[in-house]
Amino acid sequence: MQNLNPSGFLTIDGAELEYRMIGPMPEKVPTIVMLHEGLGCVGLWGDFPEKLQAATGAGVFAYSRAGYGASSPARLPRPVDYMHREALDVLPKLLDRIGFRRGLLLGHSDGGSIAAIYAGSHQDHRLHGLALIAPHFIVEDISVKSIAETKTAYETTNLKERLARWHQDVDSTFYGWNDAWLDPKFRDWDISDYLAYIRVPVLIVQGAEDQYGTMRQVEIAEDECYCPVDVAVIEGAGHSPHREAPAVTLDAVTEFARAALRDDRTLAA
Repeated sequence: MQNLNPSGFLTIDGAELEYRMIGPMPEKVPTIVMLHEGLGCVGLWGDFPEKLQAATGAGVFAYSRAGYGASSPARLPRPVDYMHREALDVLPKLLDRIGFRRGLLLGHSDGGSIAAIYAGSHQDHRLHGLALIAPHFIVEDISVKSIAETKTAYETTNLKERLARWHQDVDSTFYGWNDAWLDPKFRDWDISDYLAYIRVPVLIVQGAEDQYGTMRQVEIAEDECYCPVDVAVIEGAGHSPHREAPAVTLDAVTEFARAALRDDRTLAA
């Protein structure tokens, strides 16, 4: 276990991963571990981690995967199973390194998929629930179409400039994600088999106007999971409800977290 500062770096498999730790340390209260989207990082969560910590009383740990934010570069091209590798190889080591004892995984988009793969492949008694914001379990046509349009925007608008504020090697970050999703072999990517092996409650927060996925993702979870699945559809929100409708999303995640961790008396009531 590594002593955690409010911010810093963890070394996992030779990569330096930037992180933020908000609130009490994992040995004192449950911890919500936040897994970012395909173009995200610690900083792009904005103030949502602070709000989540204040609302739940849990500790909140957010980190940037290799190739994102200020973390070490990732080896490119990313393989089409890069989310599996993160869930099966990196995340278990990271949870052990921070002294994770009990809590939740909260993942957005790619991060939600990584969380689902982890929970479906590890019967981790420390894990009490999954909060998944706009997760992907299969590849839909709308996803590929929107990701192709994002590539055009990156190359013709100020999107690159905006992302460069958050990532030290923005081209590597962008193309590492974009090229993997647009690889024809990625059309066969499917993690639905993992869902049947999840043994903790699941919350799915889905924007009604999500440009990267449809309610088919939610239906797959409801069909495949044997665990309880709660669904919060956020009207007027797209792929990032925690940014587009932060209050409603925070309420949904907080209610779920309190229920999943209700036996822990150290949390906010």
